[in-house]
Amino acid sequence: MSTRSILAAIPMRTARWSAIHPWKAILAWLAFVLIAAGLAVAVPSNQVDDEDYRLGESGRADAMVHEAGLDEPDAENVLIASADGELDQAAAESAAAAITDGMKKVDGVTAVAEPQWSPDKSALLISIQLAKDHEETKELLAVTKDVQGEYDGLTIKQAGDLTLDEAINDQVAEDLHSAEIISLPITLLLMLLAFGALIAAGIPVLLAATSVAATMGLLAPLSHLVPSEPTVGSMIVLIGMAVGVDYSLFYLKREREEREAGRSTLDAVEIAAATSGHSILVSGGAVIASMAGLYLLTDVTFNSLATGAIMVVAVAVLGSITVLPALLAKLGRWVDRPRLPLLWRVNRRIGRGGIAGRVLAPVVRRPGVALLLSSIVMVLLAVPALGMKTHSGNLETLPDSIPEVQTYATISEKFPSEGTSLDVVARGDQDEVKAALESLNAEALKSKHFEDLGVEPITTSEDGGTAVLQLAMPYDESDGKVDDAIEELRDDLVPAAFAGVGGEHAVGGGAVESYDWVKKEQEKLPLVIGFVLLLTLLMMAVSFKSIPVALVSTVLNLGSVGVAFGILTLVFQHGWFAGQLDFTSPGFVIDWIPLFVMVVLVGLSMDYHVFVLSRVREHLGRGLPAKLAVEQGVKDTAGVVTSAAAVMVSVFAIFATLSMMEMKMMGVGLSAAILIDATLIRLVMLPAILVLMGDKAWWPSRPKRPRGTHVSEPTPEYELV
Repeated sequence: MSTRSILAAIPMRTARWSAIHPWKAILAWLAFVLIAAGLAVAVPSNQVDDEDYRLGESGRADAMVHEAGLDEPDAENVLIASADGELDQAAAESAAAAITDGMKKVDGVTAVAEPQWSPDKSALLISIQLAKDHEETKELLAVTKDVQGEYDGLTIKQAGDLTLDEAINDQVAEDLHSAEIISLPITLLLMLLAFGALIAAGIPVLLAATSVAATMGLLAPLSHLVPSEPTVGSMIVLIGMAVGVDYSLFYLKREREEREAGRSTLDAVEIAAATSGHSILVSGGAVIASMAGLYLLTDVTFNSLATGAIMVVAVAVLGSITVLPALLAKLGRWVDRPRLPLLWRVNRRIGRGGIAGRVLAPVVRRPGVALLLSSIVMVLLAVPALGMKTHSGNLETLPDSIPEVQTYATISEKFPSEGTSLDVVARGDQDEVKAALESLNAEALKSKHFEDLGVEPITTSEDGGTAVLQLAMPYDESDGKVDDAIEELRDDLVPAAFAGVGGEHAVGGGAVESYDWVKKEQEKLPLVIGFVLLLTLLMMAVSFKSIPVALVSTVLNLGSVGVAFGILTLVFQHGWFAGQLDFTSPGFVIDWIPLFVMVVLVGLSMDYHVFVLSRVREHLGRGLPAKLAVEQGVKDTAGVVTSAAAVMVSVFAIFATLSMMEMKMMGVGLSAAILIDATLIRLVMLPAILVLMGDKAWWPSRPKRPRGTHVSEPTPEYELV
């Protein structure tokens, strides 16, 4: 039995059993979801530790600091400035004294530093050091608020490790909550437009929601093998809703089509399993293969995201070939009830592929021209990606609406020692290490990249074996000159200062961690792209027994990725539509976004790509000429593809309206790329290429109709396209 026959047999046999024993299948699925969801309560999740994020030389520096006990404890900063006009220094010092006295009385405060004036005497800064594991900010903020109430002429603001993290987490939670509230009704509305019936519209949403719930629970025990990153929950919701709705949509549309042709419910479910069920297995495998490419980065965040995405796709595929056929068999024609009269009539009037047919007609008539024009558009959109700059998220990418972000930005501006800096960590002979660091500091200050810290720059551990030199830079962290400073320090200044000195040394700090991560991503990105494209190529070649189709699929996927990268560059690096999207361009794309967008885009776009190709192959197997098979196959699937893409575009577009820059970038990149992929690529480029290639597209063999398998003639399907 061929691989394709096996792939078709699995969903067909599973669906038949589920359709014959619907209550067993439904109850088994409910039990699976409840048990899986219960694991989240029964099994504590293993979260990622700070040590897991260490990378390269900056990771070694951080480990050395931690082992020497030189970790900086969490700290809060209180900034005192003038509310209007010139700062009253006497009032500022009085307020600083009140802040100091109040903070010393708060439990968890281990030290309060002497108030520090900014170089231009326009602001005063008080640093509060906190005990390890202290996470309470309520009393600290109360002190700041009380003192502010006593000094109307001053602005007294607080921002630090705890308050900033808390504010960011609150904003992320608020954004995600907003996205979830909006996405569910929008998805349901789109399903109502696609089906015109309430039950049919609710089934895809229900399957997607239960798949997400089950995956959330399964991830708890799995996190003890792959530590869970805080953002993985958002990934599961994002991917789970997209694929869960898509797979149900593919299956339900085909089952309805067969019933419209006069098949019995059981026959319709079985035919849908042999056709759409096969497409679901192949497209699910493509998504999993794409996500698996993230493991090549050997990064704790991407390992966690890949694991969550793979799990939710696998669960959604399982639900699509088990409980979905059972529900359809049990409901029968009731799946199209209750009908919404207006939407139902509009669907019947437009018919299957009505709008798509008008778009497709000139493409089939002039495939060469269509391919040329669409290729030009694709290239123009992708070219800006050649100049893409990436950098880790920082203060510039955080929303200005968060007060703590504004305070932190002011502190960085007025107090250089609180801004961008690098750390040189060394351990060995105490005298040699100290002499080397002092020499390094003197040479660094001669460079244009570094400036006087204003305080003692060297910190030594209690045993004297490890020391840290802090070097301040007059740049924002995203400034390209920071990279130049890091390279000068690592390549020239540090080797010269430590020539002949024993022990070990490393350059670290927040800016260096970002530098190391971007360098690693740049090195691994071609490998990840190659792996994802090669694996999907092999899957397509095996599934469709066609080398040209596999190659075409890979090239189109690469084009989709190029368009996504180009749009990200134009919008976020160059600031296109910044006003409409309500953000200020940071001048770069956040480093992890391109890779994330690529694997998600390749995986999700393969859903409807496989669905279209499968229908074209069916028509070829029925004996239709290649050109007619392409035209009929694209028309048959146009409504499903449109509905599936509309769901994904709508959900991702919601993220583009959120305040956090990472979510905004993810939303814009994915929604725009999927929109173009589902229209320009799958509705113009793919059919044009298949028509131009004719039967050669299916080399080495033209599809043949399998014996004993009945595939219906094209039949009316009522849907809004």
